Amino acid sequence: MPTKTTKMNMLLPLLIVVLHLASKTVICFDQPNACTETSFEISRMTDSMQSISLDTINNWKHDGADAEAWEMVKRKGNQFMVNGRPFYVNGFNTYWLMILAVDNSTRQKVSDVFQQAASVGLTVCRTWAFNDGGWRALQKSPSIYDEDVFKALDFVVNEARKFKIRLLLSLTNNWQSYGGKKQYIKWAQNAGLNVTSDDDFFTDQTIKNYFKNHIKTILTRVNTFNNIAYKDDPTIFGWELMNEPRCESDPTGSKLQGWIQEMAFHVKSIDPLHLVEIGAEGFYGPSTADRLQVNPNSYAGQVGTDFIRNHQVLGIDFASVHIYPDSWLSDPSPEAHIQFVKRWMEAHIDDAENTLGMPIVFSEFGVSTKNGKFNQTFRDTFIGTVYQTVLNSTRRGGSASGCLFWQLFPDGTDYMDDGYAVVLNKSPNTASIMSVQSRRMQSFNSRCNWNCRWSCRKMSEIDETLHYDEL
Repeated sequence: MPTKTTKMNMLLPLLIVVLHLASKTVICFDQPNACTETSFEISRMTDSMQSISLDTINNWKHDGADAEAWEMVKRKGNQFMVNGRPFYVNGFNTYWLMILAVDNSTRQKVSDVFQQAASVGLTVCRTWAFNDGGWRALQKSPSIYDEDVFKALDFVVNEARKFKIRLLLSLTNNWQSYGGKKQYIKWAQNAGLNVTSDDDFFTDQTIKNYFKNHIKTILTRVNTFNNIAYKDDPTIFGWELMNEPRCESDPTGSKLQGWIQEMAFHVKSIDPLHLVEIGAEGFYGPSTADRLQVNPNSYAGQVGTDFIRNHQVLGIDFASVHIYPDSWLSDPSPEAHIQFVKRWMEAHIDDAENTLGMPIVFSEFGVSTKNGKFNQTFRDTFIGTVYQTVLNSTRRGGSASGCLFWQLFPDGTDYMDDGYAVVLNKSPNTASIMSVQSRRMQSFNSRCNWNCRWSCRKMSEIDETLHYDEL
């Protein structure tokens, strides 16, 4: 075994490069003892290799920096954290990424979405990790998967990382689109089970096992593009149990509550590292009668969801809320919509901070310009209101940790537009609003840590450069 000094002489070029990359000023040509600690670290490398190229060293530098920055998102109290720093979100929804990634002729659209999102600083994308039955199904029948579609989802995850965008992956749908709970009921009926209501999805043990198997299959999937298991990939921001769960057959909320408890535990038993959220719209229920007045209408309090109770389940890491006044409110006036947005958001932020003690993400918000009731100018006002309400909380260290607008489209996908689509190069003012908000949120991400309580010098710099009126 060569001595430490011999190894150091063998790797003198390596030492020079390493010291240069670390911005050191001492290079130990003649005095190896003067940098014993550095030479010891280098000698440890040489135990497994006797020579190394400059290119390899440069690759190490790049990969090491990338790995440090691309850690798993964690939760600390009412805040997201990455690598010990706050992580506030400005993001978007594009639910159909997996489907377009299946076909090579449309796969580029996935890259286009990520490129355009990154150009305005968006950092989290919510999308579907399911397509149950039907055309281009991921899960063709219980536990039977189309490998080509799974590889398309692999591509989406791998491509997102290239653009430094994290993914919030939803695991099934309350609605019939892309299969969802109705498809699980059909599978059960085809297997001879006596189930009649879509809400049996939440209580029938066989159906729950179907869904648990799907969860396990997704979480343990090893990506064919990068060989990383989904449950180990920091690209995945978190898991969403279901898009907009409702159980209208049980207004008390007990059926859905039991299902959330069971599925949150199941996810955490397989993947304890990633964050988990429900996918709820945010409607208040029977456990908080004093909050029912905050709901957009009386019907919202009878759909089996219960915002506070649902989010007190062990294993749920952050709260999710949706914002669709154009669908929920009977009053068509723009003023009523804006007033509702502020009231709805502020109530949920207050509950997240003072009752739940967790971050909250407004994971869908949008307004349709398709039916003629609202135009792009109002949409921009609506988006600006959501952004400013989030920022009001962020500036004081509150629970509002970000929002994801519905939804971002690239050029050439107008045929899928549900009225809520935003194509950035066709909506320059909207793009500017998003870019400003991204810079604001990123400025809070750059703070040293939560304990500084926003009192560092950088606070005044932010105040001077990122004024509210930029919206």
